[in-house]
Amino acid sequence: MKKQYTLFAILLVVSMLLAACGAPAEKAADCKSEEVFCVGLVTDVGKIDDKSFNQSAWEGVKLAEKDLAATVQYIETTDAKDYDKNIATFGDAGYDVVVTVGFALGEATSKAAAAYPETSFIGVDQFLEAAAPNQAGLNFPEDQAGFLVGALAAQMSASKKIGGVFATDAVPPVWRFGEGYRAGIAYIDPALEVNIVYHNDVGFDKTFVDPEWGATTANSMVDKGVDVIFAGGGKTGNGAVIAAAQKGIYAIGVDTDQYYTIPEAQKMLLSSAMKLITPGVFDLVKAAKEGTMTSGNNFGSAGYAPFHDLDSKVPAEVKAKMEEIAKGLLDGSIKTNVAPVKP
Repeated sequence: MKKQYTLFAILLVVSMLLAACGAPAEKAADCKSEEVFCVGLVTDVGKIDDKSFNQSAWEGVKLAEKDLAATVQYIETTDAKDYDKNIATFGDAGYDVVVTVGFALGEATSKAAAAYPETSFIGVDQFLEAAAPNQAGLNFPEDQAGFLVGALAAQMSASKKIGGVFATDAVPPVWRFGEGYRAGIAYIDPALEVNIVYHNDVGFDKTFVDPEWGATTANSMVDKGVDVIFAGGGKTGNGAVIAAAQKGIYAIGVDTDQYYTIPEAQKMLLSSAMKLITPGVFDLVKAAKEGTMTSGNNFGSAGYAPFHDLDSKVPAEVKAKMEEIAKGLLDGSIKTNVAPVKP
């Protein structure tokens, strides 16, 4: 049974959450009550409205609010030194489930899982070498999603020059997207010119939230003849996608179907390399509520988004080839040969 706590503790925790999220006071709930199901989400240094990774995870939590009558809240991390504190805010408040978003929160999440055994922890993009009984990692085959859009880019490029703009390759999922993309291009035509750039020239607090760098890098590629650009890495990637679309070349989004999250790029958005984050998060939250969550590593699905406005521009033979590649990746007859982490 959950422990009782003082009015002072309630007010303290509520004030911390309101300061972090700007939520109205009427949403305060007694999360230590057995009758209240509470789910909290902690972002990495990116924002909850990044139109990509964090937002997709938050939408999974919001589904729990809708379908499971959960009380939900989030904290946006602005400094990596605050990982432990932000997670503990929910743990101390008696939240039933805490979702942490991103590879970099893995260590802090593992520590919290040990410190708060009555709370279930879900780490998105956190591969667990060892897991507490109340801890699950949600991972995806980013290399396969990257491979698919790489194969698409290779078939759709007229200039035979293809680009990729990404946040730091020190984050394994980002690296797998980029190198899967490279492998997919080579699968179609190893002679194509490929320019892939990672934003490794800044600190971790900047690499995912730098749309200006993303746009500048994409524009430079276009000036050199690149006519398809795949971009990934929060707002940095969004900057590149928008810049490519504004230049009138094919853009490829990441994580979710960005046709719905970056409307200014819709007319030139060829597809998106998708990780089905929203249903993956929701399914684990639901399992946690039902007491059936499997600790350790759980794996979601990946794929590529529809062509939307550009559907008529994609030849039938390209569509058939994409279906063939997707099937081959699924049954294992096609391998990306991308390692789990950068060598």
